[in-house]
Amino acid sequence: MNKKITLSVIKADIGGFVGHSSVHSDLLEKANEMLGESNLLTDFHVTHVGDDINLILTHGKGIDSEEIHQLAWDVFIACTELAKKLKLYGAGQDLLGDAFSGNIRGMGPGVAEMEFVERKSEPIVIFMADKTEPGAWNYPLYKMFADPFNTAGLVIDPKMNCGFKFEIHDLIKNKKVIFNTPEELYDLLVFIGASGHYCVKSVFHKDTGDIASTSSTQRLNLMAGRYVGKDDPVCIVRCQSGFPAVGEVLEPFSNPYMVSGWMRGSHSGPLMPSSLDKCNPTRFDGPPRVVGLGFQLAEGKLIGPQDFFADTSYDNARRKANEIADYIRSMGPFEPHRLPLDEMEYTTLPLVMERLKDRFEDID
Repeated sequence: MNKKITLSVIKADIGGFVGHSSVHSDLLEKANEMLGESNLLTDFHVTHVGDDINLILTHGKGIDSEEIHQLAWDVFIACTELAKKLKLYGAGQDLLGDAFSGNIRGMGPGVAEMEFVERKSEPIVIFMADKTEPGAWNYPLYKMFADPFNTAGLVIDPKMNCGFKFEIHDLIKNKKVIFNTPEELYDLLVFIGASGHYCVKSVFHKDTGDIASTSSTQRLNLMAGRYVGKDDPVCIVRCQSGFPAVGEVLEPFSNPYMVSGWMRGSHSGPLMPSSLDKCNPTRFDGPPRVVGLGFQLAEGKLIGPQDFFADTSYDNARRKANEIADYIRSMGPFEPHRLPLDEMEYTTLPLVMERLKDRFEDID
């Protein structure tokens, strides 16, 4: 029987350099040092997007392993202490507890994990976003796994023609539902179009049941009960041989679609595909960014990465994103640039509204 490998991507914002724009190199070095000293891992890669540290880990411990989550927590705690010494902004802001309690889920950091048997060739893409929320993956995952105009394999590849299952999470009521595509496509769109409420958690091959993709769906503000920063989600996608080709997985990001987040987590803006060396959002703390790193897995070893969005073919997407940013920024504090009031509930706006509540009088 083939041995399963677990791929875990765990991220946290534990201090920005400068402001919310990037991660100080000392923090990345500290994370590399600590992971390199661990005997729990098959392999690892430390990276960042904007002000978030991302730990990409392979191991044989399975999903929700207490040992692996403890290791990630210890890394984030150590990096937080270093961030405090450097007086980095928002040091430790994603860490909602003082002590590890057995599982990092619900403690602030974002987590995406999948377990599978490695194929003869196992190409994967790991997407990491900054200045946005988990629902940011709804549009591209729909395009990758359900839209034949994006993914030709849905039409011409007999290994994909059966379609995929989408596991949708209701982040407000903490419920889940599974939709089959293509037959339940319209029902699926009813929910994932409301990306602040419903998120695509995972996608599965409908015939084999193999996992194709999974994402982090933690809503930091709902866990904390207050605004402490945007969720900045991560997403893992397996490619080729019954799954979308690498080019089909990347294609949705050629269109800089609108997401929620940006400045103070309170604005809509275009998601800009960025190379690693240009993933530091500075204009109005944005626009929101996405980085796509490709790896080949070889007996659990991470061969790579390839920095996909460094490709010049995404230059037009970046240009378009900047044009959209120019336009939407001209709206200032007006919707739809500023998020609707129900989406502002966990920002700092309620503090202003509380101060003004006694100014309101009944209308005769």
